[in-house]
Amino acid sequence: MTKKLIGKAVIFGLLSTAGVMAQAGQAGGGGCGWGNMVFEGQRGLVPHLLATTTNGTSGNATFGLTSGTNGCDSSVRLGYGGRSLLAMNGMLDNIAEDMAQGQGEALDAYAVLLGIEEGDRAHFAQVTQANFATIFSSPDATGEQVLAATLDVMSRDQQLARYSKLPS
Repeated sequence: MTKKLIGKAVIFGLLSTAGVMAQAGQAGGGGCGWGNMVFEGQRGLVPHLLATTTNGTSGNATFGLTSGTNGCDSSVRLGYGGRSLLAMNGMLDNIAEDMAQGQGEALDAYAVLLGIEEGDRAHFAQVTQANFATIFSSPDATGEQVLAATLDVMSRDQQLARYSKLPS
């Protein structure tokens, strides 16, 4: 199960990166890094992954952002055009199942995503299990609704309240 969850996370990361690379509002602007220069004008998953890999392995996009070179512009507004992490690859269903049981790898991954320290994760599992009907208020709840409800439940718990505000 761990390999399956890690595999989903890797696939999600690659697809999200490729999707964001195709969007205006990507980090550093639309043409940031040598990968974008080398694969300029190309479409599809493979050129986007290769451009991302080129930028990531050589560090040239990072250098470009700090130096204002390589087609990078740190003044552009960042944006995300993808789908919620929780909706990806059926993870929301896995979280619901684990939350109802009060334990599981998907629930642990959700806790990590929310920044909950290891020492507080068992309490998080208990609190979310006790509030399952509030968090998953309908069978077709979206990832955004589940996240908002989870944060609301956490905000009312003395131990978890400090985690209830995601960084802006």
